[in-house]
Amino acid sequence: QVQLVESGGGLVQAGGSLRLSCAASGGTFNSYTMGWFRQAPGKEREFVAVISRTGGITRYVDSVKGRFTISRDNAKNTVYLQMNSLKPEDTAAYICAATLIGVGETNPRQYNYWGQGTQVTVSS
Repeated sequence: QVQLVESGGGLVQAGGSLRLSCAASGGTFNSYTMGWFRQAPGKEREFVAVISRTGGITRYVDSVKGRFTISRDNAKNTVYLQMNSLKPEDTAAYICAATLIGVGETNPRQYNYWGQGTQVTVSS
């Protein structure tokens, strides 16, 4: 069973950047497809990005394409989310997740393991 711990969130002005990290332990990291989701108060959890086991396949929600980049370092058991040109509507708790299913899952119901999340707040 894999445990996930996110870091790197914070308060940033619109147009700024943040890099989120998600460190995994307790499992074989390169067996998992890794995803980032976000959840704002009063809203449903939303898919943000996903990366396949080897990193060869990535997918993004349309609203972050061209601004966010997901990557992974299997030697360090870590997945990253580089967020540039941040907007106030990006404000949310960002949560990483792991699944043994598929290569580009966007449905949160397909994910078995979840971190606690890291808060990202973008001021206007």
